[in-house]
Formats: sequence, structure tokens, C-alpha cells
Amino acid sequence: MSSEISRIQFTSLIAHSSLYLEDSTTIVPSDQPTPPSIVLASLERIGGNDEGGLSPPPAKRARRVSRPLETSSSESSQGDMNGAVVQPDEVASERASATVNGCKELASSETGHVANGVEDDHVEAKRRKLAKCDEEIIRIIGQYLRDMGFHGTVEELVGESGCSLEHPAATKFRRHVLDGQWSQVFEALEELKPLLSDPEDNKKMIFLLLEQKYMELLESRQLMDALCCLRNDITPLKYDTARVHKLSSYVMCGTAEELRAVAGWPGVTGRSREILMENLQAFLPASAMLPPKRLLQLLNQAVQRQADQCMFHNMQLEPGIEAYSLLTDHICTNSQFPSECVATLGDHSDEVLHISFSHNGNRLASGSKDTSVIVWDTEDLHDVRKHRVLHGHPFSVAWVTWSPDDKYIIACGEDESSEVYVWTAETGDLKCRISQSVEDSLTTAAWYSDSRRFAVAGIKGQFYQCDIEGHILETWEGIRVQCLASAPHSQSILAADNRMRLRAYNFSLLTDRSIIQEDRSIMSFCVSSDGRMALLNIASQGLHLWDLHDKTLVRQYQGITQGYYTIHSCFGGVNEDFIASGSEDNKVYIWHKRQETPILVLSGHTRTVNAVSWNPTHPSMLASAGDDCYVKIWGPKQNKQSESNGARDGVLI
Repeated sequence: MSSEISRIQFTSLIAHSSLYLEDSTTIVPSDQPTPPSIVLASLERIGGNDEGGLSPPPAKRARRVSRPLETSSSESSQGDMNGAVVQPDEVASERASATVNGCKELASSETGHVANGVEDDHVEAKRRKLAKCDEEIIRIIGQYLRDMGFHGTVEELVGESGCSLEHPAATKFRRHVLDGQWSQVFEALEELKPLLSDPEDNKKMIFLLLEQKYMELLESRQLMDALCCLRNDITPLKYDTARVHKLSSYVMCGTAEELRAVAGWPGVTGRSREILMENLQAFLPASAMLPPKRLLQLLNQAVQRQADQCMFHNMQLEPGIEAYSLLTDHICTNSQFPSECVATLGDHSDEVLHISFSHNGNRLASGSKDTSVIVWDTEDLHDVRKHRVLHGHPFSVAWVTWSPDDKYIIACGEDESSEVYVWTAETGDLKCRISQSVEDSLTTAAWYSDSRRFAVAGIKGQFYQCDIEGHILETWEGIRVQCLASAPHSQSILAADNRMRLRAYNFSLLTDRSIIQEDRSIMSFCVSSDGRMALLNIASQGLHLWDLHDKTLVRQYQGITQGYYTIHSCFGGVNEDFIASGSEDNKVYIWHKRQETPILVLSGHTRTVNAVSWNPTHPSMLASAGDDCYVKIWGPKQNKQSESNGARDGVLI
């Protein structure tokens, strides 16, 4: 019946009416029932066909709706929103994306992402113009996350920010190198060639790549292929001929294990490709490929900078950021700093003129006007004990110094002393005695690095090179020496003379050269363990720090009182970052090497402090000696107040 509509047709009509109401201004959601008035109006417009069925609905124009950018291939390529159908070609265009470093970078959209009038936050972030600094921070963070294995997080970061971690060609290059796909590696290198600052770098990179390929062929025992690579690829480059000859010698290795051992090469299963990639990155600009572990590099630099700027940093920590907290700035207290007198040694009966720690830090030698040298056991900061007394000097002992191997101690006297005594430290036996003439003045000494030779000198012009058996090997006449010190890693002896100079003397070559010229007398000096810096006590001026390599005055330190008495100062602490000195005002002054004013002043002596010595292996231990006949040992404070930078012993500046 043409006038009747079956129940099935009516149901179909209802479904059509909810989707195709072109003229109605009312939009009815598909999940709600359609009002009868709208259905009847639709029936009148649609009508029926000659066979009594319904006519097909008219073709509709799809409403333009911006859909969210698709990020998953599992999602449908078309769908409906608010009753509108999105065509497949529109979805495909919105799915366009670029893959960078294994992370998907989402394509930008002109209109953004609007769903029901709400703009997506991450697209809004993408639309913001990022500053160059922000982009670099994002890249560095992304690299760290990738190295940690958080690839999904990196994908979100790259997609949301719109920043790629590195140049697409660099990404391909990295992947091919780590996979050992050598033909693809050279194709990717051609793409990177325009980014290289120096055309010669391209040849260097090719050489490194071919070297790795050659070594891998040798390791897998593909000898003919390896020789072809060497002959046809590496040699024609005409680069680093010596290295090419070395590579050719590896063909003689019988096994892969022998190859790795002889070449010092970790092999394919080791980190050889990772090491190669790190070497190759040195030729690429950071804009194309970040240096490896860039975030860790920056953090290490920041931590080291804070440690360098910390005035009380006196702790031996493992290198790297693991020993520090990144949550707060690094600030040391004086809890590990020698700021309190922990022992007073009163075994000398007259003024103590000089002290010196052994190189292993386990012994301390003190020389006194009472003509004795006392060797102290200093292994325990809080239990310093007398180890041995060396008697027999006919003069006051004004200078003591240990041999580099800590087996021997040299003892020198004051101005009129003509003898030098060399003692065996462990047994207390006299090893030898140097005495050339009763007219000599031998008041200072310095060891050579072999612990078999030493130099002695004095203010009357005698300057001798001697051996451990007591023989005088060489002489240098006419040099009036105030103080001697050895020059580390050198055959020269440094001497401060009466002409206000510091000069280097080589007895083997009989040559000398000037290093420093001061305008006042150099009363004493010492040299840092690396031989780079010299600390001079200048008459009436105090302490001067000189760079021996550059021959420049680095810093003048303030605070101490010094006239024309000899006061011996020292370097000390971790990395020798600190300087300590006695003073004629009965105090011990401590400076950080980079600061002219003292950071700590220690009180305890009652007369002039003649010498100080910092334990080279226990940076929390400092010794001082004075005219009050005492040797004092300084260490960290033991009470809880030492945990605060405000803690005091004497004065913290």
C-alpha cells in the first residue's frame, strides 16, 4: 500500500530524520528521541516512491569541523562529531607528522584544535613562539629522557613543544652508525656535509667510519673484505698515514680476542660504536646534534663551580654530581675545617722554628732552638704522640724537610750553622752529615724527586748538590740563598736569593734562569704540589702568590703581621685550595686561594707563630709552631655548633 508506511520503514525514517534535517534550525543530538513534529515535517518532504518505498535521503554537504590531530594509527580515519561526517582525506591531511629521533613530531594546524568550542592545551602551547633558550632546554631535557629510556615521554615532549631533538639527517646518521649499516651511514653523511664548518672534517669523519668498519671485519675474520676496505677505501683518503700503517698490522692478529687486546679496542659487543659516535659528534654543530650527555655535562659544571666558590669546601668527594644534591646550592660549613686546637705538644724546651708533615701525612717533624728534632705520629688527629727524638745537632734546628719517599729527614741550622744532618726517619739513625767548611752557612735544603739527591745552601754564598751518602756532587759559588724548594717534575732547584729574586738552577746543565723579581726581600717560599704556584713571604709586605708558568703576580694576601722575621707558610686542604701562615701577632691566618682576606684566624699561641704545615693526606689537620715552645694541632670542631657557618674558634671572617 502506497499510503501506508510499514513499521520498519517508519523506524528507518526516524533514523534518517535525526541525521538529515537540512532546513531545520534545531539540531537534535543523535542520542535523544526526535520530536514528532520534526518527524511529520520530514515525512511530508520525503514522500514515497512508486513502489511504495521511501526515497533515498538527499546528498548532504558535510559540516566543516576541525578534528583533533591523530596520533595513533589504531584510531578511525573518519567519524562524526555533532552529527557531521569528517571525510577520510581531511583526516589523512591532519595526520601528517614528522618523525625525529624516533619521536613523532605533530604537524601544525592553521586553525588549532577546537572540539565543542574548546581549544586543546597542547596545540595552544605549540602555537606559542618559543624563545631560543627554551628550545635548547627542551632539546637537552629530551636527550636526557631518551638516554634514560623514556621514549613515550620524549614523544609527548616533542609533539607538544614542536621542537625536534636534532636534525633529521643527524638522526638517521646516528641510527646507521649504531646499527653498523655502513652504506646508509655514508649516504646520511652526505646530507650532513653542508652543516660541517670545515670541509676537511668530512674526510676525518669518513676515516673514522672506515676504520670502524675495517676493525669489525677483522673481528669477524672477514680478512679479504677487511683488506679490500683498507686498500680501496682507507688508503686513497691519504689521511693519517701512520694510523693506516698501524691498522694494517692488525691483520696479523690470529683471533678476535688478540685483536681487541693489541688494538685496545672494545669490539662490536663492547662500546666501540658508541665511542665512535661520540668522536663523530665533535665534528657536528650542536644545532644539528647535541653533544652526548649534555645535561649531565652542564650539571657537573654547575656543581664544580659551586664547589670552587665555596670558601670552606675541604672535603674529598668523588668527582661528578653523585656526591652532591641538585636540590639545593652547595654550601660547606667549617665542620671539616681545621678551626679548633685539638692538641698542644709541649715537648720542646725552646722556640720551635720549623715544622713539616711527611708526604704520607703519618708523621710530623719539628725543629727547635733546643737543638732537637721531634718526630710525631699523626695518623690519629685526636691522638698525636711523640714517635722519636733526634739528638746530636750542635746548633738550633731551623729547617726540616722530608725526602719524597719519607725515608729521610734533613735538618739544617740557623745562620751560622755549617753542617747538615740527614736522618733515617724510621730508625732515628744518622744517615750522613754534610760539612764542607766551618765558614759555610747551610740553612736550607730541598730534595730531588729520586730521594737520592738534595741541594743545600745558605746566606754566605754556598750552594751544593749532594747525594744520600754525604758526597758533594756539584757546587755553585756566589749565590746567597735565603730559601730552597724543589721544582716538581723538573731537575731544577728553586732558590730565593739576597737580590730579591726567585731563580731556577739546574746543576746537571749548570744553567740558571730568573722567574720572579720582587721589590722586597723574600724571607721564605713554598711551591704547590703541581709546581704551578709559588707562595712567597715578603719582608714587611706579607704573602704574595705567583704563577711560575706565566711569571705573574696573582694575588697579595692581607691580614698577617710580618716584619723581617722568617715565617714559613704553606698550601693545604683539598686540591690545595687554601693557604695558611703564621704571624708576628701570635695568630694563624687561613685564606682561600682566590680571596685576599682571611676566612679564618686561629688564636692559641702566645708568641710569634714561626711556621705552619698542612697535612697533605688529611685535609682537616693543620700544625703550627711558635716562639712559645709549642706545636699545636688544629682540627674540626667537635661540638654541634660547628655545623653552622657562624661557628667560631678565634675568628671566622
